[in-house]
Amino acid sequence: MIECVQKKEGIPKKIVEKGEMVMKRKKIVCLLLSGLLTMGLVSGCGSSSSDEGGDAKNETKTEDTKKDDAAKEEASGDKITLRMAWWGSQTRHDATNKVIEMYEEQNPNVDIEAEFYDFDSYFTKLDTLVAAEDPWDIIQMGGNFPKYENSIEYLDSYIEDGTIDVSDTTDAFLKTTQNNNGDQVGISVGTNTYGIAYDPAMFEEAGVPEPTDDWTWDEWKDACLKITEELGVYGSSKMDNFIAGVTQRVSQAEKDANFFNMEGTGLAWDDPEPIADYFAMIQELTEAGAYPDAGAIKEIKDIENDYLVTGDAAMTWVASNQINSIVNAAGREIKVAPVPRMEKDGAYGMIVQSSQMLCVSKTSEHKQEAAKFINYFVNDIEANKVLNGERGVPIMTEVRETVKAQADDSSKMIYDFVDKIGNFPVENSNVISPEPKTEIEDYDKLLIEKVQYGEMTPEEAADDLLEFAKGKF
Repeated sequence: MIECVQKKEGIPKKIVEKGEMVMKRKKIVCLLLSGLLTMGLVSGCGSSSSDEGGDAKNETKTEDTKKDDAAKEEASGDKITLRMAWWGSQTRHDATNKVIEMYEEQNPNVDIEAEFYDFDSYFTKLDTLVAAEDPWDIIQMGGNFPKYENSIEYLDSYIEDGTIDVSDTTDAFLKTTQNNNGDQVGISVGTNTYGIAYDPAMFEEAGVPEPTDDWTWDEWKDACLKITEELGVYGSSKMDNFIAGVTQRVSQAEKDANFFNMEGTGLAWDDPEPIADYFAMIQELTEAGAYPDAGAIKEIKDIENDYLVTGDAAMTWVASNQINSIVNAAGREIKVAPVPRMEKDGAYGMIVQSSQMLCVSKTSEHKQEAAKFINYFVNDIEANKVLNGERGVPIMTEVRETVKAQADDSSKMIYDFVDKIGNFPVENSNVISPEPKTEIEDYDKLLIEKVQYGEMTPEEAADDLLEFAKGKF
């Protein structure tokens, strides 16, 4: 049985009231049982060594000893408690809770205490737990994992001993959750990419051709302007201006170019011109009423009220695992196209990557059991029928084919789109972003607003962004 603190929310970036959720202990039975356990076993129920009352012997346990202790606990029939947390939509919460229940039924010696949050609150809580050296045993992590890597147990040994079975995936999928040294930081629970969701009926009504796989930013801009002129709506809702305007833009400006270097120690790009060109395009569209200004963008709280969904825009930026949600929320035909290129025959600058991964905490007293659950989560067919690819396209072949077979039309669109992007020519793009990425991204967002309001020129903003980014390393 699981006990969760639920909080209604939307997609990962939904703006909701921040604040920690309180996790209750699971059952009175568990409390009674704990009184019968030894002090060593009590301290092993998901707590870090820093919370063990100064027991020097426990604090100096080797990793092998911890694994041995976990094995003894399992063999003796004692209850093992794992803590797990994630962020995401209500659909994700419900499916993940069901899978946890299924695992507990098959593994009666394991209790999983589940917590879930909105995106911002999740990382606020994780920061607190990391500072206390007591993160959850099983951690959902995204592309910002370098910030937390010192708190994560590498999974290579669990793959080598067969605890986590990766025989049904590829090295390419495994690499999406490796660091630059090739260490397996986590296992992907879904692959993802980005695209432009659009309303084909609006394009037809405005007399604008639908996007092609090789359309350009100039074509995107012209479509925005024409749709606004003809229909009186935004040509496009909000874009991810850091990905599209900085990291992808740089990659498109020169094949195999990257904004951050591959070592994650600084910038690999020092030319502000492609970034300034993007800023200028957004400024032009904003002034023409074809793109929402900063105030209008802040009114978009989640997928359900994105301007494409409400009929107030013909296009929007979308992560591939959000396609199903945006189609369902819109209640009408929505299609998805690749993100535009700078030139039709130029570099695409976008890759398929892991949307989220599951990791094991370095301070967990039950690493082996946590790894077993991750294996179940990514490999079990019945579990994945419940999960239904909500976190992205699964990396295990049999699981992927099973989930695709049961998918509705909008979900199949996700699989087809990811396959399409995955078959574009492979470019040497960064899979991992360095820790300062979040701060640089926030500063980019501020500069976009200043350009939109005429407080800076696109050229000044691009120069400022580069100098700011350099100063973070």
